[in-house]
Amino acid sequence: MPKNLVIVESPAKAKTIEKFLGKEFQVESSFGHIADLPSKELGVDVENDFKPKYTVDKEKKALVKKLKDLAKKAETIWLASDEDREGEAISWHLAEELGLDKNKTKRIVFNSITKSAIQKAIENPRDINYNLVNAQQARRVLDRLVGYELSPVLWKKIKPGLSAGRVQSVAVRLIVEREREIEEFTPEASFRIKAEFKTNQGNVFAAKLNKTFPTKEAAEKFLKENIGAGFSVSDLAQKPAKKSPAAPFTTSTLQQEASRKLYFSVSRTMQVAQRLYEAGLITYMRTDSVNLSNEAIAAAKDAILDNYGEKYSQTRNFTGKSKGAQEAHEAIRPTDMKLQSPQLERDQAKLYELIWKRTLASQMSDAQLERTNVKIKASTHNEEFSANGEVVKFDGFLKVYLEGTDDEDGEEQEGMLPAMNVGEPLQNVFISATERFTRPPYRYSEASLVKKLEELGIGRPSTYAPTISTIQNRGYVEKGTVEGSERNYVQLVLEEGKVSDKQLTEMVGSEKGKIVPTDIGMIVNDFLVTHFTQILDYNFTAQVEEDFDEIASGDEDWQEMMKNFYKDFHPNVLEVEENAERASGERVLGTDPKTGRQVSVRLGRFGPMVQIGTVDDEEKPQFASLLPDQSIGTITFEEAMTLFELPRKLGVYEGEEVEANVGRYGPYVRFGKKFISLAKGESAFDVDMERAIELIKEKQKADAPIATYEGKDVTKGKGRFGPFIKWNGMFINVNKKYDFDNLSEGDIAELIEAKKKKEAEKLVQEWPEEKIRIEKARWGRHNIIKGRVKVELSKDVDATKITLEEAQALLEKKSPKKKAKTKAKAKK
Repeated sequence: MPKNLVIVESPAKAKTIEKFLGKEFQVESSFGHIADLPSKELGVDVENDFKPKYTVDKEKKALVKKLKDLAKKAETIWLASDEDREGEAISWHLAEELGLDKNKTKRIVFNSITKSAIQKAIENPRDINYNLVNAQQARRVLDRLVGYELSPVLWKKIKPGLSAGRVQSVAVRLIVEREREIEEFTPEASFRIKAEFKTNQGNVFAAKLNKTFPTKEAAEKFLKENIGAGFSVSDLAQKPAKKSPAAPFTTSTLQQEASRKLYFSVSRTMQVAQRLYEAGLITYMRTDSVNLSNEAIAAAKDAILDNYGEKYSQTRNFTGKSKGAQEAHEAIRPTDMKLQSPQLERDQAKLYELIWKRTLASQMSDAQLERTNVKIKASTHNEEFSANGEVVKFDGFLKVYLEGTDDEDGEEQEGMLPAMNVGEPLQNVFISATERFTRPPYRYSEASLVKKLEELGIGRPSTYAPTISTIQNRGYVEKGTVEGSERNYVQLVLEEGKVSDKQLTEMVGSEKGKIVPTDIGMIVNDFLVTHFTQILDYNFTAQVEEDFDEIASGDEDWQEMMKNFYKDFHPNVLEVEENAERASGERVLGTDPKTGRQVSVRLGRFGPMVQIGTVDDEEKPQFASLLPDQSIGTITFEEAMTLFELPRKLGVYEGEEVEANVGRYGPYVRFGKKFISLAKGESAFDVDMERAIELIKEKQKADAPIATYEGKDVTKGKGRFGPFIKWNGMFINVNKKYDFDNLSEGDIAELIEAKKKKEAEKLVQEWPEEKIRIEKARWGRHNIIKGRVKVELSKDVDATKITLEEAQALLEKKSPKKKAKTKAKAKK
């Protein structure tokens, strides 16, 4: 039995550490926190110093017992969870729940999983840092109080199933306020002047006037002033300039840059970075420090000298601007600068390369540039055109890496200008005056939202990814494409002594991959901002983060902080619950011309809807759901009334009724019991019977059997997980090994037999007469299944010993709830 027990929080981390420690060490994983606040109650004693009630989840009890037994046999227990507040709390929970002997227990931390880092940590153990533990407890308890007290208010005043959170609600507020700015924005037009000139040597270059004209008339007047004018170079300035590299990555800058360059979501970036860290390839990925250790700087210098030479090396120390940067972390960097392209799966390789390049570039020389500015005068007026050029004299760090930008208005960097001299005459090719409009603020991308949260001091490195995931999962915001609209604009062109006028069109307002608030997100936000001003205040949220930092440094008592917060927060919750009116985001759009009843749009139990009539009318109101791309805030009366035309009956085909409608997945044609989606760009309001029959025939052809096997039909199709065949009620995925369009009888038999074997291996017990079976599920679990009812068994239950009576009893417990739900829907 090894003398030393090392406990980390993840199996992947355990696997890597095991390689560096000898036979005297046994490395085990706690699989994250072994104790937490209970999921089905508040779990905080607000009457007794906000004492948390930590419980061990029933699924972790077997693991806790195993770790406890191992700890008793070990001479020394090393708690090696991550070096941030969350990791400190994991170590503390382990010490408490396992009842570890303080004299046998040592806490070690390292910011990279390498042999030298781990050996250094073992040589320098410490005790659990209770200030860090208390900072984590404070965040956990405060967030639990906010979530548990605010969410029921939202259920009562808006809609069941909603949730609120201290950081998530503030993030939603940012997105909602940006959307309102966009909605209220009125574009202002002006005319921008551009010109093209030619030198005596025949080189053409572009120039612009650093002034705009407010009207078409003013722009046209200026163009006419240039008819017959002579042009020459009035001034020419060349200045040296330099460009410096960006600092190494923090959590926030890594998330932003991976979004810009690799198109990763924030959560994807963190998942991939976690794997790289656990494999020992990069330092800890939750940090707001831009600092590099002396060893890292020296290793980067060696790599630069080996690859590029002395003149490319410039040692730099960066200091962060982030308030309350957490603990003494390093920036995110490779653990071995000599390892440029390790053998990794695709996403890991891309992110590793980004981190390697950024780290290397941070220790490289400035890029040396030469910027040229040319001024061009006309003989007929006093306005001057200007042209700018930039030449890279020495590439420096640009040889490796240039940071991306979120500036969507940025024009491409102008290149080199042709050689010219002051006084040199120039030939004008053309001058254009183009109508341009001021732009509304851009919607947030995931990366720019992280940047904004960091600027405001809201959240910390560990919170950005879960916050953005949460607000999307809750349905408060969505990421997708915003369809733009066409806009007309004017362009005047002076060419060969004549001014011509062109009418052009452009698409405006279209954005891809941006975060847009949903109707429910806007309604919840407005309710919270109105009734819980303090919680939704940006400065308050940032101040709370500073309080956590004070607790972490031992300068503030966490329970005192809770008292100060709760004494105002709780009475506010009670008052709102008692007195606030229900919120539905209702807008009155007009009056129905047929009935004279009120037409309004609001949030209903099943989502946004239009309503004709009110509950006070004798006749029941009529309802119609909004289309996926419509919003309570922007839908017009005409668009709302059109919704009552659905479903549209198109006719009868092969004895079955055909109609067009819109569902949660978009517009479709219904043919009997079959639902056939319309193609992108097709509308349920426009599709006719001819097109519907075409779609039905395509569906029938796709659904027709392609073969029979053991007397049963085989069909094929494509679903969300790719191509499949269906046989005897089973869906069987068809991987790339097979030619899906030309499946042979042998292929079909092979696929079906493989699936049958897999299903047989999954089966633990079966009672065919009762149509009940027990199957293996993921992560070592088991499910009892009858029809569509599924009951998951906990890991500590032996599925092979369950009797029919026990299985029926467990299914009975679950079934009545489903029936009750169905009845409630039927009643509605």
